[in-house]
Amino acid sequence: MLNHQENELLCRVEGDAPMGQLMRRHWTPICLIEEVRDPDSAPVKARAFGEDVVVFRDTDGRVGVLEESCPHRRASLVYGRNEDGGLRCLYHGWKMDVEGNVLEMVSEPAASGMVDKVKHKAYPVKEWGGMVWAWFGPADAVPEFTPPPWAPTADVRVSIAKAILPCNWAQVLEGAIDSAHSSSLHSSDMVPARVDSAGDTGQLWLRPSTDKAPRMQVQQAAYGFRYAALRRPIKDASTHDYVRSTVFVAPYSVLIPPNNLYNVANVNVPMDDTTTAFYFIAWGEPGQTPETETWRKFLRQTVGIDLDEYYRPLRNHDNRFWQDRQAMKAGNFTGITGFPNQDVAMWVTMGPIADRTHERLGASDLAIVEFRKQMLQAVDSFQKGATAIGTAENAISRSICSFQAIVPKTIDWREFQARPVLAGGADNAEELEPSYSVNTN
Repeated sequence: MLNHQENELLCRVEGDAPMGQLMRRHWTPICLIEEVRDPDSAPVKARAFGEDVVVFRDTDGRVGVLEESCPHRRASLVYGRNEDGGLRCLYHGWKMDVEGNVLEMVSEPAASGMVDKVKHKAYPVKEWGGMVWAWFGPADAVPEFTPPPWAPTADVRVSIAKAILPCNWAQVLEGAIDSAHSSSLHSSDMVPARVDSAGDTGQLWLRPSTDKAPRMQVQQAAYGFRYAALRRPIKDASTHDYVRSTVFVAPYSVLIPPNNLYNVANVNVPMDDTTTAFYFIAWGEPGQTPETETWRKFLRQTVGIDLDEYYRPLRNHDNRFWQDRQAMKAGNFTGITGFPNQDVAMWVTMGPIADRTHERLGASDLAIVEFRKQMLQAVDSFQKGATAIGTAENAISRSICSFQAIVPKTIDWREFQARPVLAGGADNAEELEPSYSVNTN
């Protein structure tokens, strides 16, 4: 468990909070590309690290991310007119382009020259992997954008479910690196089966193990860490382990063990101290990876059915997350449909910021402990002048990925040559056994 001061340092991201300042040294997803798909369409309100922004696509198709408040009288630009190459404030007609240049001040005399003296705050922008990314760090130190591990090239399919959650980013991320909970919380959706590898049936994810108490092992790295949950497989339990290896990519991303068809990841962007933009991602070959609407339907994360138009879940603490007690009596473990919704129920009921001073951690919480220790150490180093964790030469290598496989006990999972699930890629231990390598960064 953490003391109160450590918990505050881990969780707080707004203003000058050290964790938020560290995170600002990474390119940050600010919204989905689909939210601003069309030129001159309605602007979108977004938020990261306590900063309110407006996102829009101009007449020429360029995306801009601007401070939400108009530089004139601070009215919201979310309500502005998106037209003729810029965003026009409704209050007095000031108009800004995607770079923050003030194009027009219709309320000011042309002779005043004021239009040339004002520049609105604009953030550097990149579109990639279905998301609009923005740079919230120092304006004089914008690094080159590097594709994330879950969208390594432009030709992979990336399907994203988005939800805005009323809780702190760290408790959301800790759920993603907690492999032990899946054997209980998701036991009605991730079902033990006598198979050689985890598989997607379209309705369920099959798992070749009944073991609910995995042995946890961690490998530290400059970008975060890898860890493995080792379980007894249903077949060949005396000679093999079922390994699910997860990758924490600092500061807020997780590569989750794949199934037989596609890879899985999540990104947990702190909108502020008590709100998180949760992105759950399937990625891989187009022929094997579900399309966006199929993915959201499978997860029960569809706008208009499971979420409101602003991506806020309709299931919440007040309506008990639509829990079905009759379904529980009939055998469903949680009575909550859609395994991300099961997670959300746990995260949200911890409170806006989980109080970690009263926890009782066990052996299955090794990755949780490592995450907290590593991020607190990273903040301390950053405050002393070190580069932010996972940046520059410490960024994750493209050779690192999550994996799941039934592996001989004679093989150390750290030396297992994992590859993303792509067309022609291996999806079981027998295919992967012939070659091994050590990944350390």
